[in-house]
Amino acid sequence: MIRALRTAALGMSGQKLKLDSISNNLANVNTTGYKKNSVAFQDLMYESIQSGDIDRRNNVEKPGEIQIGMGTKPVSSYKSFTQGDVKQTGNALDVAIQGDGFLQVERGDGSTAYTRAGNLRMDASGNLVTSSGLQVYPNINIPSNSESISISKDGVVSVKYKGETQPEEIGQIELASFMNPGGLKSIGGNLYESTEASGDPSFGIPGEEGYGQIYQGYLEKSNVKTVKEMTEMIVAQRSYEINSKAVKTADEILAMTNNLKR
Repeated sequence: MIRALRTAALGMSGQKLKLDSISNNLANVNTTGYKKNSVAFQDLMYESIQSGDIDRRNNVEKPGEIQIGMGTKPVSSYKSFTQGDVKQTGNALDVAIQGDGFLQVERGDGSTAYTRAGNLRMDASGNLVTSSGLQVYPNINIPSNSESISISKDGVVSVKYKGETQPEEIGQIELASFMNPGGLKSIGGNLYESTEASGDPSFGIPGEEGYGQIYQGYLEKSNVKTVKEMTEMIVAQRSYEINSKAVKTADEILAMTNNLKR
């Protein structure tokens, strides 16, 4: 019964962690470029109560041994980088990546981070930055006397000056891709950083093989499906309740065992 208490408690802890992950997904259902997070579990070691060896005394081969598991534990959390729905905004500086790839941004310490959130803006110097003020890399500076901005599907940024008929190319958006994007580390602010699990980034032009295209005036929405998350939340709740019931039942059996001597 002590084993049952411990195993059920581990089950409750695991379902609580899963509920935490689901809650964060639901909280970010309207976050631009957010990717659904999931928790992976695995069973723990097993205790062999009785072996499955041949009973030579009775000349009987047992069909299997008796094993009792020790519960479960979370082993990893991972992001699902499936494509989110794309919505039209009409904002010239909003870009959505249709396909694989990440925008590159420079952080305050000079390191590079990666994002799928394409709600870009201009800072006071005309540099293209994210909504939190991080500069897009490679740097693209938009002249103050430009009349309009256009971004092609292959990431070429052009501006048209007042009085001019032909646009002038001023920069190129470059995308980064990873062998295992699920191994990227989330650091908040719609940003990721590379890890050993994700591998080193490779770089390319939007539209090339292995890289998505850029769509100006659109944003990629979160890939969280509310109905599915609600269903998983109900399953986690029921699992937590069942494990708590197992704790209560094991406690009641222990109490009855203790009362046998009376």
